Amino acid sequence: MITGFPSPADDYEEVGIDLSKELIPNSTSTFFLRVSGKRMEQAGINDQDLLLVDRSLEAKPGNIVIAVIEGHFSVKYLTHYKQITFLEAGQDEQQIIPLNDEKEIYIWGVVTYSIHSLISHI
Repeated sequence: MITGFPSPADDYEEVGIDLSKELIPNSTSTFFLRVSGKRMEQAGINDQDLLLVDRSLEAKPGNIVIAVIEGHFSVKYLTHYKQITFLEAGQDEQQIIPLNDEKEIYIWGVVTYSIHSLISHI
């Protein structure tokens, strides 16, 4: 004998999402970095966001990259204009850094995702 009504949830299968598979196709070359600062808010990257950075990807103009500038990590846009490749911060248009031999600069990896909390941390 069957009693009661079938559960509306019976129509739904439990499907899990594996964030590693969704966000990290190259697990051996992907790293997490925590952002400190607000210069890339224009790009949707906030202070204290968690960035996923893939070191196996070739950095191309238009990408957001992690650059090492004189020994320090920095989040920047990679831009190419008039035969010159340079780095620039999102909110400080005055800070344009050409990629040349004058400073110790190299591209460490390409930012693939930014994860930020939606909870106020007051």
